[in-house]
Amino acid sequence: MSASAPLVLGIESSCDETGVGVVRGREVLANVIASSVDEQARYGGVVPEIAARAHLEAMRPTLERALEVAGVGIADLDAIAVTAGPGLAGALMVGVGAAKALAVTAGKPLYGVNHLVGHVTADQLHARGAEAVPVELPTVALLVSGGHTSLLLVRDLVDDVELLGETLDDAAGEAFDKTARLLGLPYPGGPSIDRAAADGDPAAIRFPRGLTAPKDRARHRFDFSFSGLKTAVARHVERAEADGAALAIGDVAASFREAVVDVLVTKALDACAETGVPRLLLGGGVVANRRLRDVATERAAAAGVRLRIPPFDLCTDNGAMIAGLGARLVEAGAAPSGSGFGVDSTLPVGQVLIP
Repeated sequence: MSASAPLVLGIESSCDETGVGVVRGREVLANVIASSVDEQARYGGVVPEIAARAHLEAMRPTLERALEVAGVGIADLDAIAVTAGPGLAGALMVGVGAAKALAVTAGKPLYGVNHLVGHVTADQLHARGAEAVPVELPTVALLVSGGHTSLLLVRDLVDDVELLGETLDDAAGEAFDKTARLLGLPYPGGPSIDRAAADGDPAAIRFPRGLTAPKDRARHRFDFSFSGLKTAVARHVERAEADGAALAIGDVAASFREAVVDVLVTKALDACAETGVPRLLLGGGVVANRRLRDVATERAAAAGVRLRIPPFDLCTDNGAMIAGLGARLVEAGAAPSGSGFGVDSTLPVGQVLIP
């Protein structure tokens, strides 16, 4: 990557991971993440106040480490980018406050950007010294995490991102967490369900696939709902307990996971077909789920859709993806955000940059 490409520091604090990344253009120079997952595990899920406090404690050492790894100083930066939304309001405030302080102190332009669009940008980044891989747009993007399940049509990262559908209740990652709790499995639920499902039969129980019936097609073709699935698992567990039967946790976990994966992949590929875009990007922490990756790979190939999955450290919430989006905005000549901008916990995906 040319030294003339913008050098941008990105800060991500939308949930329970404090991420600071440094990117030159599309080359990742540093991507440092501090997670509070161990603290959250005591409560079986993310507690916003605990997440915000963890960001406060982790921000400075994470920032210093990222600059050290990148081998640059604040004065070397061309710009700073920060997640302004969507996410947990208190957590976002910590990141935005830190970014504003840095920008004012160092006299650097500041870009408040959209967390979800950052996940899409992750696919355009590459490791230091590695060859850049051209990314074709437009693309359909399926973003799956603890807080978000969204289908996007991305024609241009800077100014043309359209929301096709999103979750109407629980996000997929949240459904994994709640189902793990029902089965007595530890938090976070994604890895726990995966381990339990390893020896289970995914066809043992036909759990419901939310919003996939013909009647849902007109209004909710690309939307998601996992609360009914979670309830179905709860009823299955209750029936087993009432009957005094042994609960086949492996089968329940595998069948639950299969239902989630089936809905996610079916709707994503349907979006590709409807928009005429033969490209699909997966992003978000739930992409760590092996079954999701395997099913998406198999079914995308059968449908003639090119599947892209960024490296796992760029799928989870991270600062490099935010820095990468900031670099794209700098390259496009976008004006930086005003000094008085605030956080927006429900920032719409079509708003890439907060003015």
